[in-house]
Amino acid sequence: MEQNRNYFIAIGLSVLILIAWQFLYVNPKIERERAAQEALQQQQTEQQTQQSTQPGSNTPTTSSDIPQAGTTTTGLPGAASSGGATTTISRDAALGQAKRITIDTPALSGSLNLSGARFDDLKLKNYHETVDPTSPIIELLSPANMEAGYFAEFGYAGNELSGQVPGPDTVWTVDGNPKLTPATPVVLSWTNDKGLTFERTVSVDENYMFSIADAVTNNSEAAVSVSPYGRITRLYKPHLTGIYVLHEGMLGVIGEEGLKEIDYDDVEEDRTIAPAKASTGWMGITDKYWATALIPAQGQPFQTRFSYYQDGRARYQTDYLSDAITINPGQTQTTEKHLFAGAKQVPIINAYEESFNIENFNKMIDWGWFHFITRPMFWVLDFFYKFFGNFGVAILATTVLLKLFFFPLANKSYKSMANMKKVQPKMEEIKAKYGDDRQAQQKAMMELYKKEKINPVAGCWPVLLQIPVFFALYKVLYITIEMRHAPFFGWIQDLSAPDPTTIFNLFGLIPFDPPTFLMIGVWPLLMGITMFLQMRMNPTPPDPTQAMIFTWMPVVFTFMLATFPAGLVIYWAWNNFLSIIQQGVIMKRQGVKIELWDNLAGLVKKKPKAAE
Repeated sequence: MEQNRNYFIAIGLSVLILIAWQFLYVNPKIERERAAQEALQQQQTEQQTQQSTQPGSNTPTTSSDIPQAGTTTTGLPGAASSGGATTTISRDAALGQAKRITIDTPALSGSLNLSGARFDDLKLKNYHETVDPTSPIIELLSPANMEAGYFAEFGYAGNELSGQVPGPDTVWTVDGNPKLTPATPVVLSWTNDKGLTFERTVSVDENYMFSIADAVTNNSEAAVSVSPYGRITRLYKPHLTGIYVLHEGMLGVIGEEGLKEIDYDDVEEDRTIAPAKASTGWMGITDKYWATALIPAQGQPFQTRFSYYQDGRARYQTDYLSDAITINPGQTQTTEKHLFAGAKQVPIINAYEESFNIENFNKMIDWGWFHFITRPMFWVLDFFYKFFGNFGVAILATTVLLKLFFFPLANKSYKSMANMKKVQPKMEEIKAKYGDDRQAQQKAMMELYKKEKINPVAGCWPVLLQIPVFFALYKVLYITIEMRHAPFFGWIQDLSAPDPTTIFNLFGLIPFDPPTFLMIGVWPLLMGITMFLQMRMNPTPPDPTQAMIFTWMPVVFTFMLATFPAGLVIYWAWNNFLSIIQQGVIMKRQGVKIELWDNLAGLVKKKPKAAE
């Protein structure tokens, strides 16, 4: 029995160390990084304000070092140059600087900038900044001369024969005053001085995928070649969660190299990261819940690049440059590429992978190394959510399903624990018989286990099984947008956020806002209580150190898990409750005494005074 307790303590301490690392290291790191980013942004804003009052200051331009007329296509498209000092302006002012085409779909609103045919004004209709439905909706893409400039565009790299080709400064023309909707694509056109006519058809579906069909017609007398490119540029570094289970930054699936995940710090250090040329794949920039991604024309070789620039205004860029296409006189060449810009909804991402034949597009969602656990966990939760209409109830139902799935193994484990209690007197006899002869004592114990058909470590399996399930659920709750702002009942309006209540202000009755480490809500308390009761189902360990750990572990876990998503704490509390019932039924069937009530009574009884 003592060996069994040691396994429990070792497992519990392992989980405790991981939780303590999250609580004591990761959370403070997030706060430090957030404070540093805010300070840096404040400093940049002050510098820009000073520069804007000096002679020669100007607003950011959108020109680039993409090869133009008179040059050759020797490299990838470059970053937007700020043209020296920059000032940032409001969204309304930025949107009013160029002619635009309105974008209106069930999921998106915004506009397409005719200068560069740039996607730089996009909002997500179905997602708000907070749980308050009246809060502003999420702004994903913004014009370059805003503080949070973030945009995507497609163009060409040309040469002397092709002349000037569409780039960031090209002003496209459009007939009438069209609106881009799922039912009404828009057609843009532009003709250069060499007789090349570029026609671009932009369409969008009901969710987050734009299709860009480019047709180049050669009306000159000589064959010309142009190289299509696409880029996503972000002119700021977002607030990062800083959690090791989630990748935020640049990513893509590039041909045989597969998944590439590049942190902002990595690209800042290397400046440019260029995977090998490929003919399949995609690339982009991802946040926790949102992403933008370029999908080049598949089957046509392209070179990808992830870059960081500091000239003028610091910015991050993901781009690709396709191999040149040749257009003979009187001929037309057409290429089609796509832009994803929106929420990383699992069913939508998977549907795009299949319908557009995008290689491993599902890896846009960071399922992690243990995707074989996290993805099935999500599908089970999503199934129950569609059935019950509440993700909190789905978590409860998933826990029951897991209990049923592991019931045979857990049943065997609890039976072994019960049998261990039955032979406890015989084990004590062996200890008394062999005294300090540890080798003989161990041999006699093994013979006893074999005779009674007992596995001394079987009782650890329920805890061992709970650990991977715990982390899989944590991952799903943390990374999937389906859990964002998902309510349960009562005060839990966001299962991906910690329980907002705390006992230290009597759950809101006292007008006092405790510090973060004292935010011990109702569900963390329930989790701690159920963990305490589960541990009291067994006799108190005779060793004082073990007894102290068993006593204080539920308290420590209560404080630690209080900072975790409420959905995870609800799972743990509900799982503990089901385990108490399951273990109690098995112990009763095996004729083993349940120590719970005696242990609880022993906590309140006064200990007899030692004889003098």
